Amino acid sequence: MKALFLKRRQDFHKQQSKYLRYVFNDHFVLVLMFLLGFALVQYSQLLRQFPSNHLPVQACLVVLVLLLLNVGSVATYLEEADQHFLLPKEEEVVTHIKQAERSAFILWAGLQTAILAFLYPIFNRLGFSLVTFSLCLLVLVAVKKILLSRKVGRFLREEGLDWEKAVAFESNRKQAILKFYSLFTSVKGISTKVKKRTYLNPLLKLVKEDAKNLWVTLYLKAFLRSSDYLGLFLRLLLLSSLSLLFITNAYLSVGLALVFNYLTLFQLLSLYHHYDYHYMTGLYPENNQGKKANLLAFLRGLSCLILVTNLLLCHSLEKALILVVVMGIVTLLYLPYKLKKIID
Repeated sequence: MKALFLKRRQDFHKQQSKYLRYVFNDHFVLVLMFLLGFALVQYSQLLRQFPSNHLPVQACLVVLVLLLLNVGSVATYLEEADQHFLLPKEEEVVTHIKQAERSAFILWAGLQTAILAFLYPIFNRLGFSLVTFSLCLLVLVAVKKILLSRKVGRFLREEGLDWEKAVAFESNRKQAILKFYSLFTSVKGISTKVKKRTYLNPLLKLVKEDAKNLWVTLYLKAFLRSSDYLGLFLRLLLLSSLSLLFITNAYLSVGLALVFNYLTLFQLLSLYHHYDYHYMTGLYPENNQGKKANLLAFLRGLSCLILVTNLLLCHSLEKALILVVVMGIVTLLYLPYKLKKIID
């Protein structure tokens, strides 16, 4: 049994290593290094010029602690067929899950403690002694243990293992990881949930229904009804908006907003292949060039929507000029190049 789950873990890590090469490419590493340097400088300045009003700092720490407590899951590596083939060995599977829970607790509690320990100087400025801070860390570690146990308790109970919930739990964990990688490259194995969302149907009238806009209509329907595309668009648009609103450094705020905008448009390029397995679309009298032109028009429309939203939130002519120039380059030059490269 140990050998089976060890093999699955190795296979999943091998799959992740392929995607990590695209995540940590040269450009993204440079952005991370820049952000890390900026964060360390800001941290140093905060300690040197600690505000007399502690409320904003305390609020940020509370949010950080809540995020750290909720981050993390238990990797069981269960698969759908296990509920049939491993049912006779349920006790061994339960033992494996408990071991996985302990490993997850060590990993995530250790990471949580390391991050908070790094921020001890801030806690010290807020009046926490080393003893008090250590006790708080222990309490948070205990809370982390409880939260992980509750996650496992959804499918592992005293009366036995709920195989269906256990398999769904592991599937959701893997999907969350793969969806993160999908921000940077095309990822296989992501399941898509489709919802009709009738309240968004009026938006479909924005596109004239004729042969010229055939694929624009289809792309718009996929965008509005697929949780992957619409959810991704709204999340990244929110992040770019927050960057422009709350980061005081003009170049950093615009840089982050542009990174989020780029990730949005790059990920939406996968719309081109969204209908590849819908065989009825093969009956449409449209060639690949028309399909490509429609997708380019659709993405340029979204790019304009993103740009307008960003311009409404930035209160600086300098920021607005940078946004217009860079988004113009991305929309007019980069998107056609990238779309041609992906299709070819």
